[in-house]
Amino acid sequence: MRKHFEFLANQTISGGMSRREFMGRTAALGLGAVAANSLLGSVAQAAGPIKGGTAKFGIGGGQSTDSLDPALSLNQMTFMVQRTWAETLLDVNPDGTLDMRLAESYDSSDDAKTWSFRIRKDVTFHNGKTVTPEDVKQTLLRHSDKDSKSGALGVMRNISGVKVDGDSVVVELTNANADLPYLMSDFHLMIQPNGGRDDPAAAIGTNAYKLVEAEPGVRFAFERNPDYWDSSRGHFDAIEMMVINDDTARNAALQSGQLHIVNKISPKVAGLLSRAPGLSIERVAGRGHYVFVMMCDREPFHTKELRNALKYAIDRKDMVDKILRGYGTVGNDFPINSAYPFFDESIPQREYDPEKAASLYKASGHDGSPIVLRVSDSAFPGAVDAAQLYMESAKAAGIPLEIKREPSDGYWSNVWNKQPFCASYWEGRTVQDQMYSTAYVSSADWNDTHFYNDHFDELLIQAKGELDQSKRKKLYSEMAYLVRDEGGLICPMFNDFIEGVSDKIGGWEKNGVFQLMNGLAPVKCWMAS
Repeated sequence: MRKHFEFLANQTISGGMSRREFMGRTAALGLGAVAANSLLGSVAQAAGPIKGGTAKFGIGGGQSTDSLDPALSLNQMTFMVQRTWAETLLDVNPDGTLDMRLAESYDSSDDAKTWSFRIRKDVTFHNGKTVTPEDVKQTLLRHSDKDSKSGALGVMRNISGVKVDGDSVVVELTNANADLPYLMSDFHLMIQPNGGRDDPAAAIGTNAYKLVEAEPGVRFAFERNPDYWDSSRGHFDAIEMMVINDDTARNAALQSGQLHIVNKISPKVAGLLSRAPGLSIERVAGRGHYVFVMMCDREPFHTKELRNALKYAIDRKDMVDKILRGYGTVGNDFPINSAYPFFDESIPQREYDPEKAASLYKASGHDGSPIVLRVSDSAFPGAVDAAQLYMESAKAAGIPLEIKREPSDGYWSNVWNKQPFCASYWEGRTVQDQMYSTAYVSSADWNDTHFYNDHFDELLIQAKGELDQSKRKKLYSEMAYLVRDEGGLICPMFNDFIEGVSDKIGGWEKNGVFQLMNGLAPVKCWMAS
C-alpha cells in the first residue's frame, strides 16, 4: 500500500492529478490528511530540484522608505530582498552549524583575537567583476566604521583592524570573541563591490538572483543569475516579491493561487488556513520574540520602578494563549530562550502580579497621566490585540495604559527606535553575543530600549572571549538578569515562524534562525509542479 501511495504522490507532483484528487483518493484508502500531506511533501523533496518557473512571494513588513543598502535593512521585506541578491561570508544551517558561503574556510589564533577567512575563488558579482578579498575587507570596514548606520555595527565595534593576506581576509579584534564566524552571518554584512562604498544601494551582489525591478513598499522582481557559483541553488527562472502588509489580503492571495509563499501567518487563522486545499502551513520554533520596548532614559520610563511595574502588569500566559494560540512560548523579559546554546533554564519565570505592579507603580511616583503605548499591525501579527490585552491587565494594577495605533507604512522609520514606548519584534540572532551586541550593549545603534549599563557591557566583553563553556554560561546568565530586572524590555512571548506555502513549491526546510528558511526560501526552493 505504501508504494501505491507514493505512486499517487508522484502522479500529483508530475501534474497527472490534482492535489484535491490525491487527497480524496488517499483518504478513501484510509490515509489521514496529515499523513497524506507529509507524504506529498517528502516525495516532492525526494524528486529533487526542478528548474524553471516564477515564484511569487507575499511579504508583510515592508514600507515605502525601505533602502536597498544592506546596512540599513531593518524589516522582513528588506531582509528577504537582501538575502535574494547578496551573500555573506558564512551562513547558519538549520542545525546551528556554519555553512561556508563566500568564505570557503576559516581559522583563528588560540586567543580568539585574530581570525582568517579564506575567500572563495572564481565568484563573480552581478556586474561581472570577480569577488576579491579586498571587496570583503572594504565591506567589513564599512560596517565597522564608528560613523556607520549599519544594523551590524553593534557586532562589528570589536574589530580593530582588517587586512588582506593573499586569498584571505584577516580580522583583528580588540577583545577575544569565540563566536566571530557566527557574527559574519549577520544579514547586514552582504559582500558588495568595494564594500558598497561606491553605491551601497546598487543591489550588486553574488547570489542566485539579480534584482531587476525595485519599488519599495510595493514590489521587487528578480531574474536568475546565470553565473551563480553554487549549482545547488537558484532553481526558479524569476522571483516576484510583493509587499502586502494586510494579513487578510496576503492570505487570500495565497489561497487563490496568486502567491506561492507568504510570511507572517497570524496564529488566529493558521488552523483555518491549514485546511485549505493546495497549500500547507509551515511552523518552526526559534529565537523570534514579540516585545514592547521602553526607553530607559525617557520619561516616564527613566525610573526602574515604573519599568518593572509595567513588566509585572502583563499577563504573559494569557497573551500566548490568546495571541499566539499555541504557536509559541512564554517570554521572561530578556531576549534569550532555549534555542540558544547558553540559555539558563534556572532563571525564575516572571509571572503576572497586579498587586506587585500596583505597589511598584505607586513607588515610581508617576503622576497618573496616560502612559502611551504605540502599536501597529506591522509590529507583529496580533500586535494591536496584544496591546489591548495588555491595557486590560494593566488596568487591574491601576496603571493607565493608553494604546495609540500607528499606520503600518513608516512605522519602522517613524516610531520604532524613535518613540519611548512601542510594540516591536525581533527575529533573534544566532548566538547570545550577536543578540546582545545588536540591541543591548550601550554603543549599539539598535539599542531600542536605551539600556546603558556599564556592568552589562563589561560582562559582554568577558563572555565574548571566555572559552570555558560553564563560565561563559554564568556570564550570559548574569547579563540576562540585568536586562530582565534593570532594562526596558517587556518580552511576553517567543513566537513560532508561521508561513504559508503552496503545494507547487518543493525544497522547503525548517530553519528557526529567521523567517522563511532563514531568508533562503527564494534561493533553495523550486517549482515542484
